[in-house]
This record gives sequence, C-alpha cells and structure tokens, in this order.
Amino acid sequence: MSFLDICLLAFALAMDCFAVSMVSGVIMRRFVAGVALRMAVLFGLFQAFMPFVGWLATSHFRVYIESVDHWIAFGLLAFLGGKMVRDSFSGDDECRHLEPERLRTQVVLSVATSIDALAVGISFACLGYSNLSQLGLPLLVIGLVSLLMSVVGTALGARFGCAIARRLKPDLVGGVILLLIGVKILVSHLCA
Repeated sequence: MSFLDICLLAFALAMDCFAVSMVSGVIMRRFVAGVALRMAVLFGLFQAFMPFVGWLATSHFRVYIESVDHWIAFGLLAFLGGKMVRDSFSGDDECRHLEPERLRTQVVLSVATSIDALAVGISFACLGYSNLSQLGLPLLVIGLVSLLMSVVGTALGARFGCAIARRLKPDLVGGVILLLIGVKILVSHLCA
C-alpha cells in the first residue's frame, strides 16, 4: 500500500469524525479548545487503535468481527441519533441532550465512528502486513488525520453553527446526521 493510498484511507476514515465533530461544534455553539482537543485526541486514538485491534484479532475472530462490526456501529449511532431527534421535539430548549463536552459522550462517539476501522485492520492482515512495525505508519497517519479533521470539524460547527442554530434545532440536525452516518456504514457493509 503506497503512502498516498494510506493518506486516502485515513481521510475516508476521518470523514465520520469530521461530521460528528461538526455536529458537536454546532451543539456547543462555541469553540472550546480543551473540549475540541480532547475529542480530537479520542477520535484519533480510536481511529488508529481499531485497525490495530482488527489486525490483531484477524486470526482468531475474523468471521465474527466482519459480520457484526457494521451492526454495532449502526446501533450506537442510531441510538444516539434517535435520542437526539426524539429529544429535539421535547420543547426543552434549555436542555441539550447530547453533551459533546462530556467525556462519556466523546468516548461513545469515538467508538461508534471507529468501529468500521476494524475492517481496515482485517484488510491490513489480508494485504500482508505481518508485523507491528509495518502497521506503524498507517496507524499514525490514520490517527493524525482523524485528530486534525476532528478539530477542524468542531471549529467549523462552532463558528457557523450559531447562525444555523437560530433557525434549526441543533439536536434534530445532529441526530439526523448521526443516523445518516450509521445508515451509510450499514449500507456500505451490506452492499459490499
């Protein structure tokens, strides 16, 4: 796999992080550097760690992981997105139901957006990556690109989200986006 291929793969994996970070920025309505950085680090770590787990588990659990990774990602994103959509109609504008500032929320979002990266780890094993030293560069690039895309997404969401938030319900928009990401993951695996 060439360096360009690795960069394109990392960019594709980071798009979910970018979208979720943008939604988080819209919901927060302001850019909080510490929150954005913690979310970015978690997204980067999980996006880099999941391919490693997929690669590592390939010899023992390959069939099981491949067959359910998309369902797990879909389930987590559908749960969070569905809750956001439902709560957006509750009429309680003072209460934000998805709290991107909370560590627990960030961890759940990091796991949900990175589960499809397990399949990347499996494909690394199938492509002949036989030791950890060969995985170092791809995992580093995936983690860094995800981290950067997350920071940019949060900043854009916070910057332009206030204008949008006055017209639209951020919880509704965010919930729909999370649901769409979950459906995209599910459809891409079922149609492959």
